[in-house]
Amino acid sequence: MDPKRYLNVEPTYADVGATRTGNLPPGYHHLRRRYVVGEAPALGRAADALLTWRVHAALGLRPRATAPRATPGAVVVNRLGIGPLALTAPCRIIWTVEEEDRAGFAYGTLPGHPESGEESFLLEVAPGGKLTLTVTAFTRPGRWYSRLGRPVMILAQNFFCGRYAAAVRRYAGGANAMEA
Repeated sequence: MDPKRYLNVEPTYADVGATRTGNLPPGYHHLRRRYVVGEAPALGRAADALLTWRVHAALGLRPRATAPRATPGAVVVNRLGIGPLALTAPCRIIWTVEEEDRAGFAYGTLPGHPESGEESFLLEVAPGGKLTLTVTAFTRPGRWYSRLGRPVMILAQNFFCGRYAAAVRRYAGGANAMEA
């Protein structure tokens, strides 16, 4: 699926950027998970893998993006599965951050995504020198099948959250991610 076809479409939700402020809107399922994924010196490696879609690819997703790196306004289409049963999840990058002690991004859903909402991935060096990954999301069903399978979608979101942390930890040079 060509991500360029989504460049001129708007997100499927109103509260664009809410993951940056932390004030998640009502009416959505909220998710906040924080994992220790390594030590401070690994921030550069982990951030590079996260911002260039390698973490997503490590989960078995097939990301195709309009930019090689997460940048505001870029579009990424993640696909999971094969053939006609593959899920397609188009998203727009809403915000990014790349600073000395933190890096990450948020993307928001576009038409055709199974969910409606926003998800962010933020790497930060915590006091004491631990590298953490915080995944924050607010979502609600965006398609008929995600409404019918809502409990399964929530379980899948939690499962993928842990897998993101494990993948980041591998790129950071560690073995297993632990929830903080």
